[in-house]
Amino acid sequence: MYLSNTIIIIVIVVLIVWLVITNIRIVPQANSYVIERLGAYNGTWETGLHFKVPLIDKVSKKVSLKEHVIDFPPQPVITKDNVTINIDTVVYFQITDPKLYTYGAENPMSAIENLTATTLRNIIGDLELDSTLTSRDTINGKIRIVLDEATDPWGIKINRVEVKNIDPPREIQEAMEKQMRAEREKRAVVLEAEGQKQSNILQAEGSKQSRILEAEGMKQSKILQAEAEARAIEMVQKATAEGLKMLNASAPTGEVIQIKSLEAFAKAADGRATKIIIPSEIQGLAGLASSLTEIVKSDNANGTQSKPIDKPPTKPNIKSVNK
Repeated sequence: MYLSNTIIIIVIVVLIVWLVITNIRIVPQANSYVIERLGAYNGTWETGLHFKVPLIDKVSKKVSLKEHVIDFPPQPVITKDNVTINIDTVVYFQITDPKLYTYGAENPMSAIENLTATTLRNIIGDLELDSTLTSRDTINGKIRIVLDEATDPWGIKINRVEVKNIDPPREIQEAMEKQMRAEREKRAVVLEAEGQKQSNILQAEGSKQSRILEAEGMKQSKILQAEAEARAIEMVQKATAEGLKMLNASAPTGEVIQIKSLEAFAKAADGRATKIIIPSEIQGLAGLASSLTEIVKSDNANGTQSKPIDKPPTKPNIKSVNK
């Protein structure tokens, strides 16, 4: 009898220990447990150690609070210009209220997928194909706003929506490729024309600068040549003036002047002139030169200096002689 009671007590203790151990729950980080008591919502367990009442409390749902990613399959949509395209989207969401997530919608993921498809059709229906291909950020923002408002009663926060792919029909892709190829060829022709234009402009500028420099060089050359000629003329004039000054300082007589005139006439006779004008005084210059020589010798012998004989000026007798 005593042994039977001991066994019963041990079984009861083991059962109690088992019940206690099996009803201890440790909630991991970034997780929450929704607890029901007798079928009704009782509370939400956060991270840590918890104990539920055996046979009364039940873990209704284990909710992960991490950010989730759902990749929806491509959805066929029609643009404003009646082009059917396939668009697949990616939704990033996070559960913020485990209770609302558990009791808000029967299948939240299916609800989000259908809501994304309908919203996408509404947005793309107002855009043409070209705008659809270039307005991904606008589409993403509009879908995120609509989904975030719709899923707020479900305890879900839509963080980001991304349009993953936009696939137009094959014939549209071929037409777009032809258009893109034509645009590239056009840009190539324009760039080549611009390059040729710039080349011609640079060549014209170079030719212009060359002509300007050549003209400047010719100008400087002519200026230097004119300055040299002016300098030469100035030096000749100064030499002539010095000669005249020295001649005046020596007080030449009329006979000396006539001899100089004879020398000048001799130089003139050596030229190419066909006609020479000979003054009448030239005919007696030879005799005058001989007389002057005799007078100079006589004066040197007597030690006296003869005074210059002033000869009254006579009117020149101009004769024309053919050379």
